[in-house]
Amino acid sequence: MKSPAAAPVEWCVTHGLVAYAEASNRMAERVDAIAAGKARELVWLLEHPALYTAGTSAKAADLIEPERLPVYRSGRGGQFTYHGPGQRVGYVMLNVRARWGDVRAFVSALEGLIIEALGSLGVEAHTRNGFVGVWVARQEGNRPRQDKIAAIGVRLRRWVSSHGFSINVAPDLSHFAGIIPCGIREDGVTSLAALGHGVGMDALDRALRTAFECRIGPTCETPEGPPGAVYPLPGTPPPPPGAGVGAGPAGVPGVS
Repeated sequence: MKSPAAAPVEWCVTHGLVAYAEASNRMAERVDAIAAGKARELVWLLEHPALYTAGTSAKAADLIEPERLPVYRSGRGGQFTYHGPGQRVGYVMLNVRARWGDVRAFVSALEGLIIEALGSLGVEAHTRNGFVGVWVARQEGNRPRQDKIAAIGVRLRRWVSSHGFSINVAPDLSHFAGIIPCGIREDGVTSLAALGHGVGMDALDRALRTAFECRIGPTCETPEGPPGAVYPLPGTPPPPPGAGVGAGPAGVPGVS
């Protein structure tokens, strides 16, 4: 749903790997500024070093290999998920009350723009009743299956959203074996690369922006670059396994 009266949303793409704690801090600062009317809404696209995050509904038993990667507690809705190089993370900071008035309508809008973006790249994706996120259907021998290609987890603070979505472009899918992704045991995860689509991050970013402008509203370039953070260069070592557990700014959880 578009909001014709709303100002353009700033659109920022950060190249290289962004430390999770740094991104969380900058996101919280931006959310407060948006809520106070001191900053525009923002969509921030980035990649993280390899790590796991635990949402507000995460169960300890779903962290199968706790020493495999760093684990961060997150205020977003949802359970455990993996972030890492080759995965596009989108942090979406919007005034949900002004645009939708309902968090589930907001989540549905995120699902819709991801499906539209993937469709423009030749990937047929869909939602599933009773689940949050975006899926693709495929055959495994004679058995049809549903694999998740995009996860969504959000939270609201003063009706301004944070966190958002992640889309698997060409990540190391083996790291999903260290968790029960999103608490779903029956189905798998996939990526554009695993599906045989040689789509790069830049092409996905363009598709996402086009879909956002079509379905939600206009965008503009961030005038001062990324949201005030100093970002590590690609190859910066991540923190040791277990670092960051319990960390994460407080807020009102969204949906899982």
